[in-house]
Amino acid sequence: MEQLRSLSDKIDQLLKRQTSLQTENTRLKETVAQQQETIALLNAKLAGLEDQVMGSRIGSTVMSSEEKEKLKKQLDTVIREIDKILSTLHD
Repeated sequence: MEQLRSLSDKIDQLLKRQTSLQTENTRLKETVAQQQETIALLNAKLAGLEDQVMGSRIGSTVMSSEEKEKLKKQLDTVIREIDKILSTLHD
């Protein structure tokens, strides 16, 4: 009879331990999922920053100051034209 009680106590302890481990496993899986999501977001941000760096390197090394000034004037002209079109649309 004592052996049965001892066995029953051990089974209860094992069941409590299993429940505890299942809860911890679920929590750890959620943590891993969150960290993977964070890693994916950081990788995307890193890729964007790398693109920006490459763009600025290309822009600063390929264009001469005259070409940059010419491009700036062209952009200013295009922006003024867009502003004119928008103002006529509002009227």
